[in-house]
Amino acid sequence: MNPLKQLHKLGQSIWLDFFDREVMDSGQLQKWIDEDDLAGITSNPSIFESAVASGSDYDGDIKKLADSGKTGEEIFFGFAVKDIQRAADILRPVYDAAKGNDGFVSLEVSPFLANDTEGTVAQALHLWKEVNRENVMIKIPGTKEGLEAIRQATAAGVNVNVTLLFGLDRYRAVTDAYLTGLEDRVARGESIDGIKSVASFFLSRIDVLLDPQLKAKGLTDLAGKAAIASAKTAYQIYKEVFGSERFRKLEEKGARKQKVLWASTGTKNPEYSDVLYVETLIGENTINTLPVKTIDAFRDHGVAKSTLEEGMDTVKAQLEALAANGIDLGKVSDELEKEGIEKFNVAFEKLLSAIKEKAGKVKVS
Repeated sequence: MNPLKQLHKLGQSIWLDFFDREVMDSGQLQKWIDEDDLAGITSNPSIFESAVASGSDYDGDIKKLADSGKTGEEIFFGFAVKDIQRAADILRPVYDAAKGNDGFVSLEVSPFLANDTEGTVAQALHLWKEVNRENVMIKIPGTKEGLEAIRQATAAGVNVNVTLLFGLDRYRAVTDAYLTGLEDRVARGESIDGIKSVASFFLSRIDVLLDPQLKAKGLTDLAGKAAIASAKTAYQIYKEVFGSERFRKLEEKGARKQKVLWASTGTKNPEYSDVLYVETLIGENTINTLPVKTIDAFRDHGVAKSTLEEGMDTVKAQLEALAANGIDLGKVSDELEKEGIEKFNVAFEKLLSAIKEKAGKVKVS
């Protein structure tokens, strides 16, 4: 059997960490859904920047929107919303078959708003209304300022994909923001049975940052272990939070668990297996969002078996060894969050520049 389909049977959904118009026009998206049980899509500024800058699929939209006097950012969200709607419609049968527990497409708020609570909430509500699809999630970064935005967006009935999570303390705070948002709705007498959310834990970037430090300290046995150990520990937090009495009360009113999503799962170190962040993190009620290259690799030679809760004693020992050797994962997560925001800001700036260039003689602000 196709290993990707086996993941589905083990309770893990595979989402695509890539998106452009071509995958829909060519039928490739539908092929992944039919043949690999692909069950969702995530998009981000970097993905859209590449599609706009390197191709011509969006040229017509850009010209048309520019002619109508839209700003660069308005032009982007104008064509992005249209594409997200189309992708959501393609995935709607998956959503229906999963009874609303899968089949989502994610659209991110502007990365410029990462540290702006009010701006994030306003744009999240606007995009949610514009897209107008049940099986869409609005991506909000899990920054300190993002926590209150997550709470308010959830309370307003928005499906939220919390992005840019690197640390365990922040992940726990994100679960609290989600539950508090649901409780806010309940307190107002509003329904919570249609709200879905995921928390996206970024992995490979942790090892990219830490491996050189570990090797410099002579701790080569810990290289390539920190991200997986953090993810496995995050899953234990997920089980604790969503097995709690607090959540049980919400669940009785129709609340859904906020699934853990593994992100940044393309292996960046050529010394490691190209399916490292897939094979080691297979577990029930989780999502792994994969770039095309990793999807192809796992289909070809991946091994599908439940691994997410294996070796927890070893995981604990690894995290303790990191701390004992001066590796502060809290500081690491703060550094990676800052770096992630900066990278998305640069990508978004490049995207807006590409839009201006494509608009030609039409002035775009």
